[in-house]
Amino acid sequence: MIKKRNRAEQGRPGARSMARKTGKLLDSRTKTIGQPPGSLIHIGEKQIDCSLISMIAFDESQFVIRQFDDLRECMPLMEQFKVVWVDICGLHDTSLIEQAGVVFGIENLTLEDVLHTGQRPKIEDFDRYLYMVLQMLEYGNAAISREQLSIIVGKNFVVTFQETPGDMFDPVRQRIESAGSKVRKQGADYLAYTLVDAVVDHYLTILEEVENTIDTLEAALLENYSRDTFESIYSLKRELIILRKSVWPLREAVGRVTRDDIQVIGDSVEPYYRDIYDHIVLVIDTVEVFRDIVTSMQETYLASVNNRMNEVMKFLTMVATIFMPLSFIAGLYGMNFHYMPELQWRWGYFAVLGVMFLIFGGMVMFYRSRKWY
Repeated sequence: MIKKRNRAEQGRPGARSMARKTGKLLDSRTKTIGQPPGSLIHIGEKQIDCSLISMIAFDESQFVIRQFDDLRECMPLMEQFKVVWVDICGLHDTSLIEQAGVVFGIENLTLEDVLHTGQRPKIEDFDRYLYMVLQMLEYGNAAISREQLSIIVGKNFVVTFQETPGDMFDPVRQRIESAGSKVRKQGADYLAYTLVDAVVDHYLTILEEVENTIDTLEAALLENYSRDTFESIYSLKRELIILRKSVWPLREAVGRVTRDDIQVIGDSVEPYYRDIYDHIVLVIDTVEVFRDIVTSMQETYLASVNNRMNEVMKFLTMVATIFMPLSFIAGLYGMNFHYMPELQWRWGYFAVLGVMFLIFGGMVMFYRSRKWY
């Protein structure tokens, strides 16, 4: 058995890169206007300088991990091993993607979807291979980042296309390296299942972090109704919309595997995809519950603001009502009485101005103490 290279030599950082699409729901596709179908044009940002090609080939008795500069070097190993998993990081190199199509027999229409990042999650059956698109998500700094993952499943190979190095597939790699593991005994269809399952399970991890954020915002909302809290609630609702957009179409896509007769997916593996389908339904239901909670928090904030505004208006109305008759009397007589000692004071005018400024400052401090502004 050939020993694997050190992970640092493979150029795969342990932490996922955060330089990914966040918050943007649609990607610009102006480059494709007027182009014929199957044109290989990369739509998205260039995430890394140089594309990386790594490969894991295995069967029940042995495995090998290597890196390549040319995809054609993988072809001898495809004949030697039962399953070959090729991972391509970096989609800006269209010549590399075109070479992948030649080596693995992938049609240009599929490669076009691979290069168009931001695809809607889907599954397409081409008889010779199965094409799957899903979104890998990360949650950090109260924001969800997305990365498109394309998976090509053939009879004895799996090709994954990622935008940047780093993913959540390290547990899968460890299972491949473990002798006697189930993934070593199964074929490419089971390997594809483990990859999709890893992505979906990570959705549940993200939901746990989102739930903690919701609990924190609820506590802050009950403590004070600050503008910052409302903005955080609004941002969280937008992130939940992104999460829903990334997960909802995946239910129908995975459901196709369980319903349709797909040649590259064996009957023994279909029950595992039904398990993924159940997890996706759980994720979708949880996202909908979270959206309802966040919407309720927004409504609670707006209702509290209206209630506070009503309290302020009642107080100001009370003050205005008290001073209204006093102002009427003072205005009617003009305060021009003959015996007014203040008129003879040398500093009377400045004293009145001082009292006016004190009243103004006192009212400002009072309003601020009540958090009216």
